[in-house]
Amino acid sequence: MQIFKDKVILITGANRGIGRALVKALLKNGAKKIYATCRNLNTMPAFDDNRVVTLPLDITDDKQISMITATAQDTEILINNAGVLSAGNILEGDLTGMNNDMRVNYFGTIKMMRAFTPILKKNKPSEMINIVSIAAYSPLPSIAGYAASKAALFSATQSVRIELAKDGVTVYAVNPGAIDTDMNKGSDWDMPDPDSTALKILGYVSEGILDVVPDTMGQEMYSNWREDPLKLAKIFSDLYYAQNSN
Repeated sequence: MQIFKDKVILITGANRGIGRALVKALLKNGAKKIYATCRNLNTMPAFDDNRVVTLPLDITDDKQISMITATAQDTEILINNAGVLSAGNILEGDLTGMNNDMRVNYFGTIKMMRAFTPILKKNKPSEMINIVSIAAYSPLPSIAGYAASKAALFSATQSVRIELAKDGVTVYAVNPGAIDTDMNKGSDWDMPDPDSTALKILGYVSEGILDVVPDTMGQEMYSNWREDPLKLAKIFSDLYYAQNSN
C-alpha cells in the first residue's frame, strides 16, 4: 500500500471504530504522520507511536476547524470518518436526532472538505477519503435520518470528486455495511471487525477504486441495488418489519 507510505494523514473520529482501526493500519503501512482527531481527547486511545498527533476536533465547530487547518498544513490525505447515528423513522422519529445526523454527517463533513481543499491542492497529489455508508443506497427506516444524511454525503462526495478532478486531488467514497463498532452495539448481525475492514479500505483505495464497499454484507447489498434498487429496498423492508414484529 505504497500510496500511504511517508504520507501525512488526518483522520476525524479517530478515537473508536473504523477511525481507530485506520490509524493502526496506517501506522503499519508506513505513514509519516497521523493527525488523529476527535471531540473529546479523553476518549482517544494510546497509540504509543510518536507519529500520531492527537488533536481535539468537533467537525461542526468552525473555530476548531480553523485551528486544525492552521496546525495541519502538511496534510496530504484527509479521511473524513467522524459521524453520528440517531435511531428513528421519518414519520415518528425525533427531529432533533435527525437534525444532528445531518449537522454532523453532512454539513460537518462538508466544512472539513472546504477547509482542507486548499491544503490538499497545495500538497498534491493528494487524497480525500469520505467514510459514508451502504445506507446511502437504501435506508433502513429505523435509522432513516442517518441514512438520509449519508445519502446526502455520498452525493456531495461525487460532486467534489468532479470539482477536484483537475486539481491533483482524488476523492474516494467508502460505503461500509454494518461493522462491529460501538455504533452497532447490541446488534445480532454477523459483522466484520473494524481492523479487518480498515485494511480492506486501504487496500481498495491503494488500487485506485473510487467507490469502495469493503465488506461482504455491504457488497451483497450494493450488488442487489445495482441489479434493481427495489431488491435492496425489499431487504430493508423485510428487516424493518421483522424487527418491529418482535
